[in-house]
Amino acid sequence: MIRVEVDGVGVDVPEGASVLSAVAAAGVRLPALCADDRLSPAGSCRTCMVRSDGRLVAACVTAVTAGASVETAADDLTQLRRGAVEVIVSALPPRSLAAGNPSELAHVCRSLGIGPESAHGSGGRDADTSHPYVQLDADLCIACGRCVRMCSDVQGTFALTLVGRGADTVVAPGTGGAWAGSDCVSCGGCVDTCPTGALTQPGAGRGLTSGAAPDGATRTTCGYCGVGCSLDVVVRDGEVAAVLPARDGPVNRGHACVKGRFAYGYRVSPDRLTRPLLRRGGRLEPVDWDTAVGHVADRLSQALATGGPDAVAAISSARATNEENYLFQKFMRTVIGTNNVDNCSRLCHAPSAAGLVASFGLSGGTDSFDDVEQADCLLVVGANPVEAHPVVGARLLQRALKGADLIVADPRAVGLALHADIHLRPRPGTNVALFHGLAHVLIAEGLVDSPFLRDRARGLPELTDLLADYPPDRVAAITGVPVADLIGAARLYGRAARPAIVYGLGVTEHLHGTDGVRSLANLAILRGAVGTERGFGVNPLRGQNNVQGASDMGALPDLLPGYGKVTDPVARARAEGVWNVPVPARPGLRIPEMFAAARSGALQALWVMGEDVCATDPDTQNVARALDACPFVVVSELFPSETAERADVVLPAASWLEKDGTFVNFDRRFQRVRPAVGPPGEARSDFAAVQAVATAMGGDLGCATPSDALAECARVAPLFAGISHARLERDGAVAWPCPDAAGPGTPKLYRERFATADGLAHLAAVAYLPPGEVPDADYPLILVTGRSWAHYNSGSMTRRGDNLDLDSVGHLDIHPDDAAHHGVRDGRPVTVHSRHGQARLVARVGPSTSPGQVFCTFHFPASGVNRLTSGHVDTATSCPEYKVTAVRLADGAE
Repeated sequence: MIRVEVDGVGVDVPEGASVLSAVAAAGVRLPALCADDRLSPAGSCRTCMVRSDGRLVAACVTAVTAGASVETAADDLTQLRRGAVEVIVSALPPRSLAAGNPSELAHVCRSLGIGPESAHGSGGRDADTSHPYVQLDADLCIACGRCVRMCSDVQGTFALTLVGRGADTVVAPGTGGAWAGSDCVSCGGCVDTCPTGALTQPGAGRGLTSGAAPDGATRTTCGYCGVGCSLDVVVRDGEVAAVLPARDGPVNRGHACVKGRFAYGYRVSPDRLTRPLLRRGGRLEPVDWDTAVGHVADRLSQALATGGPDAVAAISSARATNEENYLFQKFMRTVIGTNNVDNCSRLCHAPSAAGLVASFGLSGGTDSFDDVEQADCLLVVGANPVEAHPVVGARLLQRALKGADLIVADPRAVGLALHADIHLRPRPGTNVALFHGLAHVLIAEGLVDSPFLRDRARGLPELTDLLADYPPDRVAAITGVPVADLIGAARLYGRAARPAIVYGLGVTEHLHGTDGVRSLANLAILRGAVGTERGFGVNPLRGQNNVQGASDMGALPDLLPGYGKVTDPVARARAEGVWNVPVPARPGLRIPEMFAAARSGALQALWVMGEDVCATDPDTQNVARALDACPFVVVSELFPSETAERADVVLPAASWLEKDGTFVNFDRRFQRVRPAVGPPGEARSDFAAVQAVATAMGGDLGCATPSDALAECARVAPLFAGISHARLERDGAVAWPCPDAAGPGTPKLYRERFATADGLAHLAAVAYLPPGEVPDADYPLILVTGRSWAHYNSGSMTRRGDNLDLDSVGHLDIHPDDAAHHGVRDGRPVTVHSRHGQARLVARVGPSTSPGQVFCTFHFPASGVNRLTSGHVDTATSCPEYKVTAVRLADGAE
């Protein structure tokens, strides 16, 4: 820190800070119409002029020096700034300064005594209202460039530019034409930063930006992907008027994506469930809560009486809060008496948990994202964060644009791959061979940390022996990755001073997904890049808002809250000491096993919380058969769904904007979730619904509020002992492990030892094995499924709003060579057949996929995508193999 004086007041600021920052630290507010602290300075508007050591400077672009004396209040400086603002205002129409206008420019003008009479512009420039979330009033544009820099410096999309000359300069999409047809990904950053109201969100009103959230806005955590963005929810007349990215958000830093920023229209969708439904005479009919709860309690009790505790199962939810997941698993273990509880991490990151535990000891990523962002080499594997985790993707891209080496391993040429120094495009299902090939080069060329391997790891001899069978030429033959690219990637990662690995579902959703995680972790261990300052480890990108937390809370058939094994007497005793009931010692059923048990007649009752399993699980026809076979099914949901339509009782649930609790994001941070509005009609939180059923069955879960539930979890799970609602209200975010309320949490793991039994990192010598499906003459193509930027999971929320205008149908991406060979035309319907079912999509021909591979999202369940996917699952965790399905194509008119 350095000390400077501002108008005679001493302030301390970081070295390299701008004069504008020093002035703000002294409590002085200057007009700075081209400045935003999220952006690189421009100095174009000249409205922040001050004197620094007697020299007239623009405060935003001038670095302050130690001992500097800054003057802001002299009359000539005030007049200079006022004059600069008047010049800008003179070209605008009078309405730009109308009474009550909440824009930044209007506030500045009021503070300087500049009124509408100073605005002489005649207006008449074209407006652009083509986009559902961003509208342009060109008459109010002052060409400050903030929106353009937000799109480049923060989002990294480079979709905007300034066009025209002189007073006619205005922002426009870089592609020309209407905003809706541009490269804009609807993050809302341009709207948030615009100082005049030229860019606004339709219906939200000017002035609702992340820099000016109105008093009374509710701070919460986003309920879409696992990034954990902090958001300020603005409510007017009992309805959500805007959702704004929090400038001080620890992960997003004033940035958001189209889902968190704009996709809240689902909340008032006409088909939102607002009353419990009970099946009578083959139809679901509205009933009151007492009737619904009583029926659920009676039927669960009957299932217990006829089949015992293990005849009942529950699927918890990554969309629910930690407290709801904790309460639900406690209900199953203490009221029902079974470990038959699982959550949708089974379908995505169960191999991450198993693989990371085996390699390092804990089931979370090794480092905070703030650390990952400091890496000089990024290895991004099986992930498209630009679309699936846009805020993380944007930050990774900015790091690469600033000089970090970027290696992307992914079959498709999308997102970060388009900016990569080296793009490895392995055949789907060959990850383990690819990672072994990289490890082979690291060892062969001496790019390993020998002291680390000697002192902090085990398994090197076994791995070295295995890797002898994976020379680059053999790996190239298996994966399709050229030898030169394989060696080049290994050298970039091996020679980096501080490398980091970030990966996604392209690593986990395979027949050998756990082996993939472990062989990927080998690379960080070989480099000594985990638990040290020489790198930033191995970090999974979680797909849903609380997929980490749902598992943390013990919504798993073999693990208690905090990852104590149900087979461990010590872990059971700790839980029993808090819950005052015995905990079953036998692991329960995983989700695929639950469905199998239902089809066989062994499962008598199933409660599904917040998951449309008939749309999102693989081989959905078999899932539907399981629900039809189960005598009693309860579904907690926001909307009617395929799963809800098969239920005997449907309980209307609260969404993330309507509930209280916490989420855990992808880098293990607990953050608060707060209700901005109440749920519609008679909908209730899952917390309240579980409490009600437990009480009706004579149980006492003992947690009256979500705060009570997290406090109790802290007693059960040493990993979370120092975390509470009160602490999060004070500190904002805390990363586990946090065993002490006075401790800081642990953003970076394993500084002293690993959490394995012997304290060492474990290298894995696992052989490459082929995927569960391979193409043949009948099914010659490999289908990969994943996410797109405009939608989330099954699309149940994002399709109930204007996101549907941005992406309205399910596409099948196909290479031009394959399109020509199979007679597929761009934009035309195509029927996709697999060995398990068929789906109807719209062809999108382009180079993003390699020949022999096709890609589609799963956001449009009606297309039938998950009828295509197989029943193959990871051999260690039962995670489905969504990433490899053999298919053939036929004309969509079939």
